[in-house]
Amino acid sequence: MPIVAQSTETTDWVSRFADEVIEEAERRAPGTVTSVASAPVVVASGLSPSGPIHLGNLREVMTPHLVADEIRRRGYQVRHLISWDDYDRYRKVPAGVAGVDESWAEHIGKPLTSVPAPKGSPHPNWAEHFKAAMVDSLAELGVEFDGISQTEQYTTGVYREQILHAMRHRGDIDAILAQYRTKKAPAKKQQKAVDEAELEAEEGSGAASEDDGSSGSAGYFPYKPYCGNCEKDLTTVTVYDDESTELTYGCTACGFSETVRLSEFNRGKLVWKVDWPMRWAYEGVIFEPSGVDHSSPGSSFQVGGQIVGIFGGKQPIGPMYAFVGISGMAKMSSSRGGVPTPADALQIMEPQLLRWLYARRRPNQSFKIAFDQEIQRLYDEWDKLAAKVAEGSALPADIAAYTRAVGTAAGDLPKTPRPLPYRTLASVADITAGHQDQALRILSELDPANPLASLDEARPRYDKAEAWINTHVPADQRTIVREEPDAELLKSLDEQAQQSLRLLRDGLEEHWSLDGLTHLVYGVPKVQAGFAADATPKELPPEIKTAQRTFFALLYHLLVGRDTGPRLPTLLLAVGQDRVRALLGE
Repeated sequence: MPIVAQSTETTDWVSRFADEVIEEAERRAPGTVTSVASAPVVVASGLSPSGPIHLGNLREVMTPHLVADEIRRRGYQVRHLISWDDYDRYRKVPAGVAGVDESWAEHIGKPLTSVPAPKGSPHPNWAEHFKAAMVDSLAELGVEFDGISQTEQYTTGVYREQILHAMRHRGDIDAILAQYRTKKAPAKKQQKAVDEAELEAEEGSGAASEDDGSSGSAGYFPYKPYCGNCEKDLTTVTVYDDESTELTYGCTACGFSETVRLSEFNRGKLVWKVDWPMRWAYEGVIFEPSGVDHSSPGSSFQVGGQIVGIFGGKQPIGPMYAFVGISGMAKMSSSRGGVPTPADALQIMEPQLLRWLYARRRPNQSFKIAFDQEIQRLYDEWDKLAAKVAEGSALPADIAAYTRAVGTAAGDLPKTPRPLPYRTLASVADITAGHQDQALRILSELDPANPLASLDEARPRYDKAEAWINTHVPADQRTIVREEPDAELLKSLDEQAQQSLRLLRDGLEEHWSLDGLTHLVYGVPKVQAGFAADATPKELPPEIKTAQRTFFALLYHLLVGRDTGPRLPTLLLAVGQDRVRALLGE
């Protein structure tokens, strides 16, 4: 089976795949890729807008996008297709989708484009509602693609000849499928219990487990009409004549039956395991990744590799891609409500960071996207990489991933002019609670030698950090600065604690910058212990760290009434010198 080899080397996986795709395209049609009038290399993705299109589904798009972009960078023509599987059946009512309740179950079995959109949606149907959000996100991510609506393809007769061809060769298709129907899938090795979320995720869009048109009393038919009365696909073909193409079917949902001429009929589709390889042949797809649900033995990808030959085509090369998780969540499925989507991620992170998360890991490597505190660490890692790239010390594979993250063959993505640390921006947004003038004051004091002139210089990163604070930090973890000093706590302090506060207050004016305050708050316990404020950890005894933690906890209690909070230098800047002095007992 022609699946691209997946090395464990830490090289640039995108370049390796691009090499193999170009070689495969040349092998299939020598001279057509590199000629002046070259034919585009076709890579493909498939998305089912059956519910929120989540961050796991995004890997279906980002993997071929990155490969296609590398091919474009080399000067070749390439076409990235996204097949919107909007003519698939509506399988079940997704949990947690706003404006949807169990009454939507009456539409199960209809094409997704025949199901009403969730209540309040401006879009004409279910499929368009969920497709629109993904299209907007892909635009923000810089993903260039050609979208193909399978509803449009089927209902306008684009695939008519392919359907008739499949019906003429239904015996050959049935024989291929029969090889797998009696085989039991190998038992999965499990190292831990599989929870409901994982089972849902392995199910994917559901296409992998769809009916393959298994032989009934009237024989095998790879085509399923949608009922002319109730629009559902709960139909059974009872008679078909190859010469006249007359087809008779009955609907088990409403009892309707009719006889149509398939050469003129456009209200139905090929079953999934035939539909997918038919499209490979029709579009000339060279590269398409597939998820775990499509790649197991006897699955649609493996079976499709045999069926595609019936349509005169070849199976694409492409890797099996691993799941994408969320911090605190094992795996994702679009059938579960509340599963984060690309739009959710782009609300709290810049497109460059999201692109980087997909670019830096090989498709067969799983990874997690952070919606919790881990996002701050990810941003720190990203900023360190940017600095290494700028100074020329980054590794080649890291440079490649960074380059693919910040732009495409068409140019760089819009970026934040002054990319201040995300954790600092989040702290400022938390403390200022939406007051932009106050936020600008604090941010302009971070680096007095190069003050921020406008909040726009820190955008869109500041807006992303503010959105994260407002949507993903629980209310009881938000920072509320005390209105009045904690007189009782101040009165109870011993001489050493009071001395530490005096040292801090005395140094505020001289050290009023982010770096200066960092030096000050870490230096106070050192000075109290008889060491220089700039003494390094190697020069200090272990108990200094304990003294620093005790000092920090005291400051947090006096400023915000908790043991912890935003980084102290940022918090001090946010509170302001006069108020800090008052809260610390001056």
